Amino acid sequence: MRLEAIPNPSAARKIGLPALALLATLGVAMLLALIAGANPFAVLGQIARGALGSKLAILETLNRATPLIFTGLAVAVAFRAKLWNIGAEAQLYAGAIMAVVLGTGALGSPLVLPVSAGAAMLAGAALLLGPVLLKTRLGVDEVVTTLLLNFIMLLFVSYLLEGPMKDPMGMGWPKSPALIPEARLPRIVEGLRLHWGFALAIIAAVAVWVIQTRTTLGFEIRAVGQNPEAARFAGMPVNAVLVKTALLSGGLAALAGWSEVAGLKGHLSSDLSPGFGYTGIIVAMLALLHPLGVVVTAIFVAGIFVGSDAMSRAAGVPTYIADMLLATALLFMVLAILLTRVRVVRG
Repeated sequence: MRLEAIPNPSAARKIGLPALALLATLGVAMLLALIAGANPFAVLGQIARGALGSKLAILETLNRATPLIFTGLAVAVAFRAKLWNIGAEAQLYAGAIMAVVLGTGALGSPLVLPVSAGAAMLAGAALLLGPVLLKTRLGVDEVVTTLLLNFIMLLFVSYLLEGPMKDPMGMGWPKSPALIPEARLPRIVEGLRLHWGFALAIIAAVAVWVIQTRTTLGFEIRAVGQNPEAARFAGMPVNAVLVKTALLSGGLAALAGWSEVAGLKGHLSSDLSPGFGYTGIIVAMLALLHPLGVVVTAIFVAGIFVGSDAMSRAAGVPTYIADMLLATALLFMVLAILLTRVRVVRG
């Protein structure tokens, strides 16, 4: 048996296989619920109600989706150019650090939000610039360097919170000083947690879509991702395109950390992210690297997490079912993408 490439996959194949992947994921979810000793239909219903069953639930789902949109866009942009950015978690924390550095009184109030957002993007971009230069100049695998930077950045954040950035008035878990009110993103709905970082994430998704479909850079990113040797032969500056892609990807991931600090937490702590950078990979892959699809899949993934929290309280089923569900969805989707492009042939 061997794999044979499909030159022009049909629309039914492109749509049907991912749809089957989602149905298979649903079947696995029901099986996991049965293993946990619960009614699978009741569990799925409780997840849906927990994510979408009330105004508060919907707003909380959108709130949880905000950093996932940013990290999903960061991964989608990089993966489109075959730049394997596994370090969105580190870039997220770089943006969060800049939100605290500039948001605790270092700047005047009229400029603090836009300046801190710009500084966060620069910090995230700079963090990914090193791995991409190592890749283009020395051939170092960016999967290794970006992954290791995640651990380095977490240790650096711990150092800051135990030292120069520690809140002198804080007690218990180490955290930074609180942001001044002018450095906080306002709430979209007063009294609830959803903030204007969500709107910024939507704008970022549209901007990335425009870049990818309407600009020279977007064409270059797609060309380099599909065939870097052919792009180089055609006269494209492949290394320069990878650097531009890295700067955009790192900046988007950093906005996730900036928005979490400026819009939600109001301070930095070492547990700011429960893995938003890694979950962004799942979001991007489920969206097939489409920037507008990232918004939909980020809300879907956030809904699973929020709904699973509510379901766990109601049905007594562990919330780990959400992690297993997303991992299964990613595996099935990767298989569906593969079978969209190739077929199994005997002989």
